[in-house]
Amino acid sequence: MNNEVLNHLPYKSSFRFVDHITELSSDGVVGDYTLREEAFFYRDHFEGNPVTPGVIITEIMAQIGLVVLGIYLLMKENEGGLAAGEPMFPLLTSTEVSFHKMVLPPQQVIVTSEKEYFRFGKLKCYVEMHDGAGDLVAKGMFSGIVKKVDLKNG
Repeated sequence: MNNEVLNHLPYKSSFRFVDHITELSSDGVVGDYTLREEAFFYRDHFEGNPVTPGVIITEIMAQIGLVVLGIYLLMKENEGGLAAGEPMFPLLTSTEVSFHKMVLPPQQVIVTSEKEYFRFGKLKCYVEMHDGAGDLVAKGMFSGIVKKVDLKNG
């Protein structure tokens, strides 16, 4: 099921921040991502001293902690009835994130998400990111909607 969920992620190439999903259930998700030194955002942030921007840390947390879980819940709701490659569009409605530590390339980060609720198509999760040593990098609440979109009929 993990690979099937990953096949529905709408992100490609340089903006997909999910390497592996190690745990996935109706209650939450655990996944990881390794930051790559050649990533586009390190060229100028900061020259000679690459630091992962907070917006990228937030995006990693959202992709693993909210979008992957949202797609999984939609698949369960539809009894696995999502066609391969069916367009899915995440709509992040709110975040509240606190940052505790810098992340540098080529660190691996682990994201853990616990579902607060999923009803009326809206998902709210408590999400934490830790580095490979287990130190807290960031934590926060994420809310959003993951929708199937029919591109032919808008």
